[in-house]
Amino acid sequence: MKEFKIRASACGKIMGVRGLGKTGKSYCEDWLKEQVFNRKKTFQSKFTDKGLIMEDNSIDFIADQLGYGFLVKNEEHFENDFCQGTPDIILKDHIIDVKNSWDCFTFPFFDKEIPNTDYYWQAQCYMELLGLSHYKLIYVLSDTPKHLIEREALYYAENNGYDELDNDLYLEFENKMTYSDIKPTDKIKVFDIEYNKEDVEKIKDRVEECRKIIKELL
Repeated sequence: MKEFKIRASACGKIMGVRGLGKTGKSYCEDWLKEQVFNRKKTFQSKFTDKGLIMEDNSIDFIADQLGYGFLVKNEEHFENDFCQGTPDIILKDHIIDVKNSWDCFTFPFFDKEIPNTDYYWQAQCYMELLGLSHYKLIYVLSDTPKHLIEREALYYAENNGYDELDNDLYLEFENKMTYSDIKPTDKIKVFDIEYNKEDVEKIKDRVEECRKIIKELL
């Protein structure tokens, strides 16, 4: 059986303030099940659907708004002795991670700090893997794809006494879930994260804890 290495995207699950905790131990159990049953645990939601569909458009939007000119999505997987993952965009001196907000109310327009600390730990993993010290976590407020708008409108219609999804109701949802009337600078939010050696060492220590838990489970 291969040795446990934390996926960068899941690092936050094992970095509880008071130790590994229930979430971390549950993650270890799921990881071990993946090895035993040769199946990968997956998660899908309307939020992840939008993120995957709009990723390329958001990368182009970021390139235009922040003056990069052109950005290419990274497909290469990296790993070391403790962590592994596939960063979104790798540049000479920093990494970019792209997040698509579901709507304007989940978009961190006013936030001064990273709204989800899991992304901080993900950033530390990626910087450690690439040997880079700078990281940009970038949220984009993008238009919702039409089929997801229709799905939301249809769900509302079915649960609120409509016989069918009429055009007026669809247009109401389209207006709420697209943002062509909003200026581009209000649809992008950048959080800069710096490499923290001490926190990377904490990740390594927590990975060792996970390995002990997995041995006990075995």
